[in-house]
Amino acid sequence: MISIIIQTLLISISFSMDAFAVSIGKGLTVHKVRTVDAIKTALWFGGFQALFPLLGYFAASAFSSYVTEFDHWIIFALLAFIGGNMVREAFEEPEENAKETPQFDWKHMLPLAVACSIDAFAVGVSFAFMKTNVVFAVTCIGVVTGLFSAAGLYIGRIFGSRWQQPSQIAGGVVLILIGVKVVLEHLGIIAF
Repeated sequence: MISIIIQTLLISISFSMDAFAVSIGKGLTVHKVRTVDAIKTALWFGGFQALFPLLGYFAASAFSSYVTEFDHWIIFALLAFIGGNMVREAFEEPEENAKETPQFDWKHMLPLAVACSIDAFAVGVSFAFMKTNVVFAVTCIGVVTGLFSAAGLYIGRIFGSRWQQPSQIAGGVVLILIGVKVVLEHLGIIAF
């Protein structure tokens, strides 16, 4: 039980890293971070990071019984792909930051929230295979992402882009390691 909670928290933190990095970029564009902008940022990113895994979970639940024989490989492939993609994107961030604007309206926040959350759909698929408590998982992902996003806005304003790349790399590596853990558990190499 404790390992499932820790695993869910690690996934939540890992998935919040994309939104955290984008929030740092938004923080670089503002002269002063207003509380209302931090709340908007938290709600946009946290809300979409909670919604997309829920959608993935329900989509995968429909066919999870047909793939139980190799579901661990699906989980590993999804998490490794998403984690590897996060690490790769970490090295492309400077160009993305140049596109950030100080606006927090729906026209500017919706595309960012969707872009940061698309990968979370695949995690929802893996939740269906891992028999995860989806309510706890999506709540945790939403809250953690919201908190990291609001913090990223302030950090971007105060410290600049120094934390963007390391946070995305760390998030990607954690997802890859969780995928490896799932495969090793299924193969009986480790037991948790």
